[in-house]
Amino acid sequence: MALKSSTLKETNKYELEVTVDAETFEKAVQKSYNKNKGQVRLQGFRPGKAPRQMIEKMYGKDVFYPDAIEFCYPDALDAAIKEAGLKVVGVESVEEVSADSNGFEFKAIVIVEPELEIEGYKGLEIKSKGVRVTEKMIGEEIDKIRDRNSRMVTVEDRPAADGDTAVIDFEGFLGEVAFEGGKAENYNLALGSGSFIPGFEEQIVGHNAGEEFTITVKFPEDYQAEELKGQDAQFKIKLHEIKAKELPELDDEFVKDVSDKETVDEYKAEIKETITKRLKEERENDINTQITDKLIELVQGDIPEVMFDNEVNSMVRDFDARLRSQGMEMNMYLGYMGMDIDALKNMYRKDAEKRVKLRLALKKIAKLENIVVTDEDVEAEFARLAETYKVEVDHVKTIVDAEDQRDDIAVQRAMDIVKKEAAVK
Repeated sequence: MALKSSTLKETNKYELEVTVDAETFEKAVQKSYNKNKGQVRLQGFRPGKAPRQMIEKMYGKDVFYPDAIEFCYPDALDAAIKEAGLKVVGVESVEEVSADSNGFEFKAIVIVEPELEIEGYKGLEIKSKGVRVTEKMIGEEIDKIRDRNSRMVTVEDRPAADGDTAVIDFEGFLGEVAFEGGKAENYNLALGSGSFIPGFEEQIVGHNAGEEFTITVKFPEDYQAEELKGQDAQFKIKLHEIKAKELPELDDEFVKDVSDKETVDEYKAEIKETITKRLKEERENDINTQITDKLIELVQGDIPEVMFDNEVNSMVRDFDARLRSQGMEMNMYLGYMGMDIDALKNMYRKDAEKRVKLRLALKKIAKLENIVVTDEDVEAEFARLAETYKVEVDHVKTIVDAEDQRDDIAVQRAMDIVKKEAAVK
């Protein structure tokens, strides 16, 4: 197998002429014969026993060529691409030129990874979020924990208020006629939650346990039940009980119950440390996002659509794998969400385009910065991945291509340079 020629046809597209030698092609033809001989019927021979020469004499010398060509061309194309030194991201077409006992020849139009241009990637102006932790922030975080450890108590000395849970019976009427689905008993309604139609919860507020009363509401124009859209309705209410959330006191005993600390001051210090760590992570993520967006804006050049398609397909495969790990099939998920695979791909499209543009931008920066990734660097990264996932290094190498790993390292080092040179304010 050999590369006959490599010609740039248009931006990011090359035409490769590839030849397969007679010996390689003959082996493929024999393989094709072995695959197909069982389907050939020749008088005087049992199925699968007819000699190849007899079949070729009957049906033509090229009877086994189609499959033979299919057997040969993937390896031949891969070898030609490697010989041409191209970074191919897609194959647009493959066309047979000739095939005979001397071998076969074909042409392929391949799409290559573009080399984009980028300027101004050093000194990017980035606005950084603050990481100062205030007493209010600490108090709010502790209040959330107190809320998770709260209990509901019955209120008897006051009317219902926002934030309470009202235990009610209700029945809805249009005029004098009760409507379907408008009745419930001992329903726990969180007042102020907005879970009922506008005006309903507000009219429970101010009433005491044991009261029976009627409220009037208007159903929204876009309400799901056609017969209730825009209708004025009355609800007969019986308020059985008012329950309020009681938060535990913030004292040393509470701290001991919810943490390994002994005092409130120790607990507040721990909460402050936790919030600080979170804010720093948020700041780092925000800086990365800003840098990503700015690099995408700076990059210039034509990117083949197939690269976006490839990234979308990769994201879909990753999502499918996550679903399977949770015991769900893709078709089941799509049916549950009321969407098809094309809708899912469209959902990923924008992020896929950003990923492709960012990676190409960073690869260009790596080249401009003369970043060199050695074999030792690649081996060290394989070892790190093996340690992280608790598998053998050789297993990692069967999953991750060495050249892809080399690119990943170069891209990360390019990002490190951009971040180091950024003007963070």
